[in-house]
Amino acid sequence: MAADTQSILGESESAMSKAIAHLEAELTRIRAGKANPSMLDGVMVDYYGNPTPINQVANVTTMDARTISVQPWEKNMLAVIERGIIGANIGINPQNDGNIIRLFLPPLTEERRKELVKRSNVEGENAKISVRNIRRDGIEQIKKLQKDGLSEDEGKDAEKLMQEMTDRFIILVDKHLVAKEKDIMAV
Repeated sequence: MAADTQSILGESESAMSKAIAHLEAELTRIRAGKANPSMLDGVMVDYYGNPTPINQVANVTTMDARTISVQPWEKNMLAVIERGIIGANIGINPQNDGNIIRLFLPPLTEERRKELVKRSNVEGENAKISVRNIRRDGIEQIKKLQKDGLSEDEGKDAEKLMQEMTDRFIILVDKHLVAKEKDIMAV
């Protein structure tokens, strides 16, 4: 039976790690003043009738701290990519010069910085909810094992380990949020 509780704890830890990885990916999409090609990761363009990520039809690079350049591999994709960026509503207007699309990131205002901090906090709260849901599911599995013959002491120990693991991951979420807020608020 102890092996069952270990597998539940292992699966829960793996799922919590995935929640943290998702949070990290979402936080990189929230711009903190510096241009980053990953800001366009969620942008899809119509590539011959198929929705395709922008980085699969063009070379996305940063020219400097405030400029992202998008150079399509096929010249006829310029207008399609431009429409895709506008449609993604990321708050940046593309500039098309006929060869390359440039995205100029305006400096962030104090109000916009506060909005971005709120948005990152929402993502952090979603990650915490995911971690807590994973904990709840794991504890339910442990209680089910107790009904099937797991001793009460082993069950309580497993629940305690599950709670300690949850606390660790919640602290990790908070650390990510503090670092992102510091990054956003840096002028």
